[in-house]
Amino acid sequence: MECRAHGYWSHALLVTLISSAVIFLLVAFNHCSSPISIPAPSASAATVELLRLADSVLLSPPPMPIARSPQSLAYNASLLDGHTIHSEGTHRQKNKKKKSYGDDGTVEEELAMARAAIRRAASRRANVSSVPAHGEDVPLLSTIYRNPTAFFRSYMEMERRFRVYVYEEGEPPLVHEGPCKNIYTTEGRFIEEMEITRPDSGGRRRLRTWDPARAHAFFLPFSVTNMVHFIHRPSPYDHTTLKRFVADYVDVIASKHPFWNRSAGTDHFMLSCHDWGPHASRANPTLYTNSIRALCNANTSEGFDPRKDVSIPEINLYTGHVPRQLLPPRLPGLSSRPYLAFFAGGLHGRIRHLLLRHWKGRDAGLPVHEYLPHGLDYYSFMLRSRFCLCPSGYEVASPRVVEAIYAECVPVIISKSYVLPFSDVLRWESFSVSVAVEDIPRLKQVLEGVSMAELSRLREGVQAAKRHFMLNQPAKRFDVFHMILHSVWLRRLNIKLV
Repeated sequence: MECRAHGYWSHALLVTLISSAVIFLLVAFNHCSSPISIPAPSASAATVELLRLADSVLLSPPPMPIARSPQSLAYNASLLDGHTIHSEGTHRQKNKKKKSYGDDGTVEEELAMARAAIRRAASRRANVSSVPAHGEDVPLLSTIYRNPTAFFRSYMEMERRFRVYVYEEGEPPLVHEGPCKNIYTTEGRFIEEMEITRPDSGGRRRLRTWDPARAHAFFLPFSVTNMVHFIHRPSPYDHTTLKRFVADYVDVIASKHPFWNRSAGTDHFMLSCHDWGPHASRANPTLYTNSIRALCNANTSEGFDPRKDVSIPEINLYTGHVPRQLLPPRLPGLSSRPYLAFFAGGLHGRIRHLLLRHWKGRDAGLPVHEYLPHGLDYYSFMLRSRFCLCPSGYEVASPRVVEAIYAECVPVIISKSYVLPFSDVLRWESFSVSVAVEDIPRLKQVLEGVSMAELSRLREGVQAAKRHFMLNQPAKRFDVFHMILHSVWLRRLNIKLV
């Protein structure tokens, strides 16, 4: 299925783009506004915040009210933990505000009811074997969730209440459309799923609203990948044209609609799987500092803030579909996997350099290749391996993580400063192994130290977690599309507009 979506250029945006194109042809662009610099949390600090988040599901203590003000806000404490969100120079509006009505009252009243329901569920912390909803029982493995009762109550509250408004400004291919085949598949498929939603398409699509007064969150549907493809200047590491477009787009949204200025962008989100997604977000200081950025490149050392940003999985579908080798009714069991671990990939970045230097061609039971010899099949190696090595490349995210999950091969995460996708609710330690970069020389010893009983538990976790990383057309409950939205929903729950 091709990714198709429709939108309309606003007059202001069209004028802006034409002006930018003329400048592009005549002279070099000037840099856009300098981004606000915020301290990046360390990797260990980010992990601690996420673990604390898991216990409270973002909701303890209650969220700090944010005055509706066009002035910039700065997060001075952990949004994930629900601690104080401090705003400089903001103030409570004195004028009476128009109410925004949802199914059960105002938007903020709905969120308050959802928070209360999730807190009650979080306090129970019971093991869950299935969750009934919409007439179906969903089988669960509770050990892969940090707090299963809290997560499934939160998910059901999201299905019941959460509404996203998608801005209609802009036109394909830069807006409302993205790549649905290749390493940026997650970006294109998410945009597509939001765009094909129509008012008459039934209950499955109720997450999108055409009434912005009912919206809890607002999606900026531009594609950084398509910008790189269609308007990027042929100069390495020059992000000027991308930043110019994003800055102009946000300016149009802010001038045409009241919602951006009302919340200082805190209830708005963007999504990108391109390595340059974080750079594009710097085009607007408020977008970078306040808004929710859903990114594959979730690198805390480069400004990713897990207190407000969302880590999303990098999924590489060459044809737009999961490879047929990874879709048999039953994939090989552990007894049919003779290899301890497997990796094949280019020499991208320091971590892979270390891995290949120590293990390339060194052990027949642990095949590590820079590139597979002609005639060998990549997926057949994954299906015959107990562990699949997932080292970071030039950027922290790797599509091998999801490929390993699809192959029911236990992922081995080798990275620094990487916030794993959906780690606000998933216990990655229950279905993956993390190996420090410093331990690469001891890789075989570390993996052989995992007992068969523990390996069986890890693989069972992989099988249970797989549903959360599947791309379905149309989207299905608990799949990657809905898990991304759930991560956005959790962060929106920690913002209260007053």
